[in-house]
Amino acid sequence: MASRPSPASPRKKPPARAARASRTDGAETRRQILDTAGRVYAEKGFARTTSKEVCARAGVNMAAVNYHFGGKDGLYEAVLIEAHRQIVSLDELTAIAGSGADAAHKLRSVIGHLVALAAQASGPWGARVLIQELSAPSPLAPALIKRAVLPKARLILGLVGEIVGLPPDHPVVQRALAFAVLPCAVLVLLPKHLRGRVLPALDADPAALFDDLMRYVLAGLAALAKEHGRRSA
Repeated sequence: MASRPSPASPRKKPPARAARASRTDGAETRRQILDTAGRVYAEKGFARTTSKEVCARAGVNMAAVNYHFGGKDGLYEAVLIEAHRQIVSLDELTAIAGSGADAAHKLRSVIGHLVALAAQASGPWGARVLIQELSAPSPLAPALIKRAVLPKARLILGLVGEIVGLPPDHPVVQRALAFAVLPCAVLVLLPKHLRGRVLPALDADPAALFDDLMRYVLAGLAALAKEHGRRSA
């Protein structure tokens, strides 16, 4: 009598722990490439940086850039988005905008964040990347505007519009945002050693700088509200 064939052994699934470890390793590799690329782009800018140099410094092969970012352009776009996040993240702004405080207090929180960042002895590499991008715009600049700048600008426009009493897309509100926030951006992006040569008092007392800046901003917004806002109707 012929013996029955033994049933085929079921294929073993890889342990869930191994799958999780693989995902963790992939995320760590991506983070390492992104951080290394950010530092290289901060030094050299887009045009003079190669994926080969980034991979060499990060200790990964060229395929890793393609796998995680789809190539040099995708890597640099990710660097730009991260650079802007290091200045202020969308999550931070969303939390501020969604708090129960009034609009003036929310704007105070945004400006306070930027002034505190400018006061740091050594800022994030993101600031230097953005300086490079501003001095020589790359083909990826539109992606930075669309993915990072505009969503954050809309939130701040909402705060300024609420203070002035006009819709966020009103020309007065757009100009007001420039008056209120662009000086803070200059503080963050202008290298501290250069800023100190021209206006050393800016770094001597960051708390006083913040207080005077808020007096200036809020007084200006109040004047615009009186002249143009619904309160003057």
